[in-house]
Amino acid sequence: MITNLLVSNRGEIARRVFRSARDAGIGTVAVYSDADADAPFVAEADAAVPLPGNAPADTYLRADLLVKAAEEAGADAVHPGYGFLSENAAFARACADAGLTWVGPPPEAIERMGSKVESKRLMAAAGVPVLPELATAEVTEADLPVLVKASAGGGGRGMRVVRSLDALADAVSSASAEAGSAFGDPTVFCERYLETGRHIEVQVLADAHGTVWALGERECSIQRRHQKVLEEAPSPLVDDPMRAQLCEAAVAAARAIGYLGAGTVEFLASPDGTEFYFLEMNTRLQVEHPVTECVTGLDLVALQLSVAEGRPLPPDGPPAFQGHAIEARLYAEDPALDWQPQSGTLRRFAVPGVHSEFAVPPGYGLRLDSGVVDGSVVSVHYDPMLAKVIAWAPDRSSAARALATALARAQIHGPRTNRDLLVNVLRHPAFLAGEIDTAFFDRHGLSGPTGLAAPLADPDTVRLSALAAALAAAAANRAAATVLGRLPSGWRNVASGPRRARFLAGEREIEVAYLLTRDGLRAEGFDGMSLLSADPERVVLRVGGLRRSFTVSRYADELVAVDSALGPVSLTPVPRFRDPESALASGSLVAPMPGTVLRVAVSVGDRVSAGQPVLWLEAMKMEHRISAPADGVVTELPVAVGQQVEVGSVLAVVGDAVVGDAVVGDEAPGTE
Repeated sequence: MITNLLVSNRGEIARRVFRSARDAGIGTVAVYSDADADAPFVAEADAAVPLPGNAPADTYLRADLLVKAAEEAGADAVHPGYGFLSENAAFARACADAGLTWVGPPPEAIERMGSKVESKRLMAAAGVPVLPELATAEVTEADLPVLVKASAGGGGRGMRVVRSLDALADAVSSASAEAGSAFGDPTVFCERYLETGRHIEVQVLADAHGTVWALGERECSIQRRHQKVLEEAPSPLVDDPMRAQLCEAAVAAARAIGYLGAGTVEFLASPDGTEFYFLEMNTRLQVEHPVTECVTGLDLVALQLSVAEGRPLPPDGPPAFQGHAIEARLYAEDPALDWQPQSGTLRRFAVPGVHSEFAVPPGYGLRLDSGVVDGSVVSVHYDPMLAKVIAWAPDRSSAARALATALARAQIHGPRTNRDLLVNVLRHPAFLAGEIDTAFFDRHGLSGPTGLAAPLADPDTVRLSALAAALAAAAANRAAATVLGRLPSGWRNVASGPRRARFLAGEREIEVAYLLTRDGLRAEGFDGMSLLSADPERVVLRVGGLRRSFTVSRYADELVAVDSALGPVSLTPVPRFRDPESALASGSLVAPMPGTVLRVAVSVGDRVSAGQPVLWLEAMKMEHRISAPADGVVTELPVAVGQQVEVGSVLAVVGDAVVGDAVVGDEAPGTE
């Protein structure tokens, strides 16, 4: 019997495991890095052991420290969660050698599936269909396009799509370097790349008594950088005959390696579902396990713990699906800027209408699995996922609508997130029709006013929200100061000009001008507008005959968040007088996040084209390309490989390119 469980992980998965452990009457132990000292998962554990440092290599990837922490805290079992050492056979053995129960498969099973190269060969021998492996040195024009993959990889790291032989060598080198950094194994291989494949996976669960369950499929085709963004169960592609074939293949895969516990067998299916191929087996709990829990009513973590204690799976077999569940991964990242991760303090995080946290709702409804709360700091050291929001409904369209509405109305104040993208996808006609695949973002586009990354708030809403922010600020000023104890601050007995306020919404500067008169609100550029009420945190306007309410939140770092049914808006007040020393040189490339300079592709004096890579940063376990903003010449390059940089640091400056007596990019004399 497990009495005290250490979770060798962090964030939302640690909180998720703690919830099931508490329900089972099992004590909980957390481990935490310096950056995570104030994280919610640490506070929720019965005991917590510090891991000095911040980098994963110094903390969550140190098997010796994790085993020592379990011993110090009196834990008798270890749950690895996902990521970090969850699929590390040596760590599983170290736990067993220390007398700890490992809540996962045997180390031998982890090893067999740990290498994508070896696992494919093993699956082929078991009769599971696989895509043939291609040696990187033997790829020909006829094989293109191919996907370069890290043998020990996962989470989209160490993967590159190659469409020309000229690009193969660089892709192999880059993928190998990333794989070596992330997984300690630089081995890569190639396989045929299906441009419009469907990513289908099957949840399996096996006990020590010979029973293997296949709990149906999940669809995970909406991906960025080969990493999942939206997942759902069941798949809109899969019918009953295909489901039977997938489950049969998944059970065969689990039996072939003597599997134990929860795992996932992943497949790549053709767009029409007529064929599918084994991709890999994740020998752990998956990020997207909540959608399977919702449609089956099972607690997969509780079953993991039960199996680890040697208990058999229930004799009545796996339950049938009920309804449809969709999960959205909410990331602190900017999809419009090449998915750049964001960091900083999350001032407010609230999702409306949540029926349960880390558990299946009592009926159809919303579930939230979150690693953050108000005031959480989004660190640069770890994956930028904030939370998972899951909608469970009688059918797919109802689940998509409920999830989109919850995300659109959520209050998420602080670092930029992918929330708008998630809502746009969930409301997209192609998604609602089930016309999805791994190229969904490429096909439908991210940029532009109608792109998938477009803000939910249109330009008119942004201006309206800026006006509401200005009115709320004026109300706060009036409430905070009085003249002679009676008259509101700012009161005048003579007519005055309109008040003006300026804000930044992203890169766009907005100015609003308004005047409060005896006859009501007069705002420049707003027709048919009247003010119903204005408080420091809430402004109500009548717009075109409709009553509109705006919730305004102001923070010390000068973030102003305006939430309304028209869409969320983040604003930064622009001071009346700017510090001239704060201006950056034209053409400056600044660090979008703290990180380490990984590679530099140019030198001072080099001519570059718009979009050409200048250098790469490593942050949040991923490579991030920094490209030239326009054609020009590199005039400054103040960084070097290996250098740590802070957000906003100047990485390079690209100036105008001089050709003879002409300046490229300037207008020629006499032109209009």
